[in-house]
Amino acid sequence: MKVIEYFTSENKEHWKEQIALADWSAAKFLLKLLNNTQKFDELLGGDGKLFFLLDGENIVSFVTLTRQDCIRDENMFPWLGFLYTYPAYRGNRYSEKLLKYAEEQAISDAHPIVYLATDHIGLYEKYGYTYLETRKDYLDEDTRIYYKKL
Repeated sequence: MKVIEYFTSENKEHWKEQIALADWSAAKFLLKLLNNTQKFDELLGGDGKLFFLLDGENIVSFVTLTRQDCIRDENMFPWLGFLYTYPAYRGNRYSEKLLKYAEEQAISDAHPIVYLATDHIGLYEKYGYTYLETRKDYLDEDTRIYYKKL
């Protein structure tokens, strides 16, 4: 298995086809953003990254590392988002492996902390994340904010 970054990859259409197979509504939204990179940059901030953990030509997991997320706060960045593992690969801690990779990228970009927004309770704590607070996101929905010091 290896990790690649979508925006620097050569086979973007193949990866978008793989994302389209995900059984998660947020993956469908991510795909719309990838089809309009200007919208991706507007919503998630410039210079965003999308990492894939691959098993050959198949995506195992994906996650974004971006300046913004659904919570708008200029003092909080970068954000990890759109974390997803395909059902056939679940139960093997692949999302943890990909989170660690994204965290290492944040460290190499001189970020001492990362944030994530989710409605999950108990999932990210096992990866070392600490609950910060609940806020309304840009869609006016309650969203839990977690952070991790790197």
